Amino acid sequence: MDLIEAQLAKKRAAVESASGGSKKKYIRRGDLEKQREQEYLAEQERERKAKEEKERQQDLEQEAQRKEKAAAAAASGSPAPSSAAGTPNADSSSGTPTIPDYQTDDAGSVAAAAAASAATFNIAPEEVVRRLRARGHPIRLFAETDQARKIRLRALELVEDRSEGQRNDFMRAMENAETGLHLEALGQQGGSSTKEKKSKSEPAKDVDTSEISVDLIQKDMDKLYVLIYTYFKRLLREWERDLDQRSDELKRSTPGKLATATQAQSAEYLKPFFKSLRQKSLEPDVLMRITEIAELMIKREHMAANDAYLKLSIGNAPWPIGVTMVGIHERSGREKIFSAQVAHVLNDETSRKWIQSIKRIMTFAEKKYPRL
Repeated sequence: MDLIEAQLAKKRAAVESASGGSKKKYIRRGDLEKQREQEYLAEQERERKAKEEKERQQDLEQEAQRKEKAAAAAASGSPAPSSAAGTPNADSSSGTPTIPDYQTDDAGSVAAAAAASAATFNIAPEEVVRRLRARGHPIRLFAETDQARKIRLRALELVEDRSEGQRNDFMRAMENAETGLHLEALGQQGGSSTKEKKSKSEPAKDVDTSEISVDLIQKDMDKLYVLIYTYFKRLLREWERDLDQRSDELKRSTPGKLATATQAQSAEYLKPFFKSLRQKSLEPDVLMRITEIAELMIKREHMAANDAYLKLSIGNAPWPIGVTMVGIHERSGREKIFSAQVAHVLNDETSRKWIQSIKRIMTFAEKKYPRL
């Protein structure tokens, strides 16, 4: 009862405040909403002021820490950090740059590593200029020595090495495709043959891949691994040759670059798959689906091959991610859920990549070898 009375008193107080202090039995909803809006704005203003005060305190603390570091550096005899952002100071005697104030601890560790490896980083001044220009950085800062410039270049390269794993794979493939086009154009200007490329080991031409069938899983699994490896390698090389035979105008267009990057990315993603085939370490149910896909593609039954691909990638079970126990009691029909019905595309990132690359090869084969 006390709780109910407290709530009623609270409601009455809210109504009285909304009505301006007059004890009205009723109040308009618009006035009540206006009061709530004012309270909300006041609360937002208080939060904003609290946030500004917190940021001001953090700035003061950072300034105090910066002054302490400068005092400690002056006491130890090392040169104090420069207040000019972007220009590292150089000691007149040693020529070693110091870290600017704006750099973070991570940047400081990079600069320290660059300075430590500067002794073994012996490259010609012309190469230093070329690398700095390629990265869009000035070839020399004001009052910068050659040794300081080498350290700056080394720091840039270390930062690139650390951030390399965060780049998009497809964007990297696009950059490689554009680089290949530029090299090909330079080769044509120099009079060299555009067909001279790095030699690649061609799959055995005398292997008859038409023998691929699901029956080989029981008869001769070793031969099946060789046939599947040869078949997908051939398709991958045919895809690459078809892209090379396009006109220069089509290669340099945006769709042409996308197609080249897609093929290069697929070839990279399929390396773990080919490695598993060479080591003969594919799971039995995965091998069965891959064999079924290859057999149907050879017969040019592309619709059925797509159905087999769906069974491989997402599965056909009611619980495709492999959930078989959802309580203390055993599900009815649990014995029907086995690994062949599980979504293998969800196993790990590597499996997802090469399974999707197989779908790209299937799309290419469907265009090149349509159903008769």
